[in-house]
Amino acid sequence: MTNHKKIIVFPNIESDPGFKVAWKVIDMLRKKERVHVLCPMIYDDEPLDISSFDFDTSVLEDELPDAEMVIAIGGDGTMLRAARAAAELGVPILGINMGGKGFMAELEFDDIALIDVIADGKYKTESRMMLDAVLMRNDEIICHNFALNDVVIKGDNKVIDLTLYGDNQRIMQFSGDGAVVATPTGSTAYSMAAGGPIVEPSAKNIIVTPICAHVLEAKSIILDSDRHVTVEIGYKKHNPAYMSVDGGKHVSILSGDIISVSKSEIFTKFVRIKERSFYQKVNEKLGERL
Repeated sequence: MTNHKKIIVFPNIESDPGFKVAWKVIDMLRKKERVHVLCPMIYDDEPLDISSFDFDTSVLEDELPDAEMVIAIGGDGTMLRAARAAAELGVPILGINMGGKGFMAELEFDDIALIDVIADGKYKTESRMMLDAVLMRNDEIICHNFALNDVVIKGDNKVIDLTLYGDNQRIMQFSGDGAVVATPTGSTAYSMAAGGPIVEPSAKNIIVTPICAHVLEAKSIILDSDRHVTVEIGYKKHNPAYMSVDGGKHVSILSGDIISVSKSEIFTKFVRIKERSFYQKVNEKLGERL
């Protein structure tokens, strides 16, 4: 038998109570004699005590260096959590959707039989661009992170003033709830809800979308991926704001802070097995919204 690397099964306990789906996946991998490991999703703010389980588990980051792929069981949040850990090591992710739309997931629960095909190594991978986000304050780096979906700059319950630049050329200036700087993958998330365009995920673009701007001229704009986007906070109003990367922890922003967003050198790899176009997926997942 071909010597494969191990497959990590990464279930979200909220989406997969009792890890029922995870165990079905593991059973299929066992029948194919595939090396595997169970790594339950651990929340940053509420750590999961894996020692409380009466079966063997491990921590995702510990198992990634010699993994073939991660099978993430949950919604888009689970996929994003897996991507943040796996992207730097180039480990691809297969999503099984147990959440709502699950736009990034390749499989639905009804497709679980296709795990046999995955175990046989009959799949492709697709690379998705990511963004580097740097929060600067008085020429000092306060936060440096990377995003698969988006970087959100938002007022903390109050309107904020924003000036957005592309390669140091002013794009727009407005008061509003904030702005979303998204990848094509993230174009179907918060950016779309804020009125931004849907962009094919294999494209290489940066999408800048105002959130509830108080000016008619502030519209979503699609930039080339090589552009360097800069966001300045508070040219008039000095209300509190925050930055969030891929829906993660809120980082406080002060008036005068600068957020720089650019294409990352890191890419997320998704496992692909089903032959369906992007347009089919948009209609399946978002049809009632369009």
